[in-house]
Amino acid sequence: MDWIIGSFKHGLQQMTWLEGIAVVFGISSVYYSMKENILVFPTGIISTLIYVWICLTVGLYADMGINAYYFSMSIYGWYIWSRPDEKGAVLPVTWLNGKERWETFLFFLASYALLVFILFQFTDSDVPFIDSFTTASAFVGMYLMAKKKVENWIAWIITDLISIPLYWYKGLILTSFQFLFFTVLAVLGLIAWIKSARNATH
Repeated sequence: MDWIIGSFKHGLQQMTWLEGIAVVFGISSVYYSMKENILVFPTGIISTLIYVWICLTVGLYADMGINAYYFSMSIYGWYIWSRPDEKGAVLPVTWLNGKERWETFLFFLASYALLVFILFQFTDSDVPFIDSFTTASAFVGMYLMAKKKVENWIAWIITDLISIPLYWYKGLILTSFQFLFFTVLAVLGLIAWIKSARNATH
């Protein structure tokens, strides 16, 4: 426990004001997502724009790309969530059907393979496989969140768990703790969205 507290204090000491802002808005975005609140998108946009720069400076090139993707998907999700259907109802939380699950899995595999190739061929990344994996799973998570699919939280839990040691290795201790907190929020979000999907079917 003392080691964890000491590492957290060290992370605070090493933290830049820019990383601190990104962490605050990142946590806010996940919280609003869990609550199905549209503020998930403006808070997420601020956090992701900052992390594009941070990831560039520490050599997490795939994660830099995913944050740029988050930005564009946040705009898309903001548009989708704010538009009611013909009956005036907002987009409900639902599960993927069988076809959508296969499409999502293939999307993940294609993204992962492409990212590994890019990192090997065009960057000096020292963590190409892990960086590509977290990025590909986050691709899936962000897309499914914009579509209000329950499975988005499963993708986020996987992404967060692997990101904890990845960012620790890169010296971004506070961001590593942020992903630990994200994991807890993602589990709570999964539970909340399962209940919401059940209510929507009734």
